Amino acid sequence: MSARKPGSPKKPERSQVRIIAGEWRSRRFDFVVQPGLRPTPDRVRETLFNWLGGQVENARCLDLFAGSGALTLEALSRGAAEVLACDLSREVVSTLREHLQTLKCDRADVRQQDALSLVALPPAEPYELAFLDPPFHQDLLLPACQALETNGWLTSRAWVYLESEQSPAQLALPANWHLHREKRAGKVWYSLWQRQA
Repeated sequence: MSARKPGSPKKPERSQVRIIAGEWRSRRFDFVVQPGLRPTPDRVRETLFNWLGGQVENARCLDLFAGSGALTLEALSRGAAEVLACDLSREVVSTLREHLQTLKCDRADVRQQDALSLVALPPAEPYELAFLDPPFHQDLLLPACQALETNGWLTSRAWVYLESEQSPAQLALPANWHLHREKRAGKVWYSLWQRQA
């Protein structure tokens, strides 16, 4: 293998995600490694979707900080009716759109947009399931949760999945969100909440 020429751009580091179950079970997809991007590990995703049980099939889903696309792809593989995925990175959005084209899947809308600006306005129709796995230490999680609640993004009994650097007990979430399950993997807390109208 030839050495990289001095001054030539360094190729971006790539990693992979694997779809665990459903229509595209065991398919693997590359994504570009970026600062703050933490793909939800296989065992955490498996736990989350076990918690959700049959709630994913035919659900309208929102993936606010799409990153590697692992949660979007997993939800679609398991029968979600549609997913709105959002990420600020052009590279992330382009890669996820390519994966969806490879899968011949037209049930996702992938937008390059700041998540907080997206949820600042009401949606055309509320969502039954939301995934929030933002970059840590950037004060994104709580404002996003508040906007989801305030601006009508969630159905009356919507499920909300969160990944955070703080334990769920320390999160100042809307009072009508009730903790269903929580776990910790290393430094990451992950939890599933259900909204009560």
